[in-house]
Amino acid sequence: MSKKAFIFLPDGVGLRNFALTNFNAIGTALGYEMVYWNNTPFKIKEELGYDEVNITNHQLNPWTTVYTRARKRCELNVFDKKFNETVYNTYNFPQSYKGIKNIIKSLNVDFLVATKSTEKGVESIRTKIKKLERSTSKYEYCKKQLLEHKPDIVFCTNPRPTQAIAPILAAQDLGIPTASFIFSWDNLPKATTLIEPDFYFVWSDYMKKELLQYCPYVKPEQVFVTGTPQFESHFDTSLLQTKEDFYKSHHLDLEKKYICFSGDDIVTSPLDQYYLEDLAISVRELNQQGYNLGIIYRKCPVDFTNRYDAVLQQYQDVIVSIDPLWRPVGTSWNEIMPTKEDFALQSNICEHTEFVGNIASSMVFDFVAHDKSCLFFDYEQPQLQKGIRDIGQNYKYIHFRSMPNKEAALFVYDKKELTAIVKAILDGKQSNVPVGKKWFDVVVGMEPTKASEKIWEGINSIVKK
Repeated sequence: MSKKAFIFLPDGVGLRNFALTNFNAIGTALGYEMVYWNNTPFKIKEELGYDEVNITNHQLNPWTTVYTRARKRCELNVFDKKFNETVYNTYNFPQSYKGIKNIIKSLNVDFLVATKSTEKGVESIRTKIKKLERSTSKYEYCKKQLLEHKPDIVFCTNPRPTQAIAPILAAQDLGIPTASFIFSWDNLPKATTLIEPDFYFVWSDYMKKELLQYCPYVKPEQVFVTGTPQFESHFDTSLLQTKEDFYKSHHLDLEKKYICFSGDDIVTSPLDQYYLEDLAISVRELNQQGYNLGIIYRKCPVDFTNRYDAVLQQYQDVIVSIDPLWRPVGTSWNEIMPTKEDFALQSNICEHTEFVGNIASSMVFDFVAHDKSCLFFDYEQPQLQKGIRDIGQNYKYIHFRSMPNKEAALFVYDKKELTAIVKAILDGKQSNVPVGKKWFDVVVGMEPTKASEKIWEGINSIVKK
């Protein structure tokens, strides 16, 4: 008899790794009945033809948001004390005190943070969150779905959303094994893992060490090191177009060499448009020196602002915008859904540009997979003023300590040096690829093409226990 796997999508983040890759095909080939337990607006059955069970009850306990916000802040305080750091609290964002509801929520969070920023305090908050979510109609609703469909495992694709808590608790209370995938390289030091499944799937040994460090309630035998499906497409040569076809399909000039500027979200880089402008100015300068260059601007899929428009208009002689092939199915950032076509588009941009310019993004790994360099902007803009978040703190984050050394990326620390560094990369005199590949191995793992297979090996071993 085949085993049934519920692939739980608490939000749209997991679609990219677990619905649009070969993950489904591998599970089906292994004899699993694959069902997407779908908490998102994305229509899995209609769009992809895969079986789905929709979660239509999205009720949280009114206090859950207060306690989950407090949990993160308390955990970060504990990390700062425990590891003798000050960096962890930079992961926090200011609370809102506008309006009565926000004031009440924020003051309650502040009280919990003031009284619970100890390991025992965090444990009490974790216990309270579970109690709150077990009291909801969503918990009972999910329990009924699980009793009806009887999955052999619930595999959660993202441990961060509050919407994931009740379904995972419902499965655990019914004795169904649960697992979660840590989906991003910065999830763990940011204290963003809100669920506590029976098993965890991580990218690398480095991430396993982080998980055990930041989540002391997790035991080593609960952790599977598998890699991530996120980068598998970069090793699939069938996705690549010829240079001629790629240039033609995006109306590029075949005589030009292009640099990719990968846009950031407004939180990570609120003045991102000015870095694009700086790169455009450098490209113009180099073109006057005899180069023939352009820029492909790939915006952040969840950036809804118009902040780049003036720069794109002013420098249209050198910048071509190629938007990600994502589409909205809701109104929030985690309801902007990727598409299979975007895997190919991103791979081709990496393959057919000279290097990428970016601020603190994991795009460094996408490009190094194609033997291409990554230039990180690490200087502040004159437009920076009080109330605008500086970008420099991004490189002080804990996940950047995974670099073997500073040569794992190319950093530009002064706007005046940008043109010379761009020239050096183009002339083959500067590259971060050799050390960048070592960084890739540390963070992503040694076998990036086998991640989906290894995840299924882990799921198999859980189900057989």
